[in-house]
Amino acid sequence: MKNYETVTEAVNDLNKRGYTHDFNLGEDCLICGETSSLSPKEFEIDEVYRFEGMTDPGDEMIVYAIASVDGDVKGVLVNAYGLYADRESSVIMKKLSLPVPGSSGNN
Repeated sequence: MKNYETVTEAVNDLNKRGYTHDFNLGEDCLICGETSSLSPKEFEIDEVYRFEGMTDPGDEMIVYAIASVDGDVKGVLVNAYGLYADRESSVIMKKLSLPVPGSSGNN
């Protein structure tokens, strides 16, 4: 696991390492582009980086490096946590909340 100072640094490095898709949260899937999505059974979380806002709770973010089970799709999901986190109790949020072996609680 690497140690990043900022969310931007983490995302840029993950992009260089092949995590090129930008994922968005759907109710029970990750959305990639306008027509593609991955259900919780179709992806794995490879790395997690947590960033804590020292002065602004709005700066509290988590960066996920995510790959499809078949390895064809790799991308990044950036999500808030803490005060501004999405409070949905969806299937996708439950999977994203699971601990990842070797994950990093940076900053």
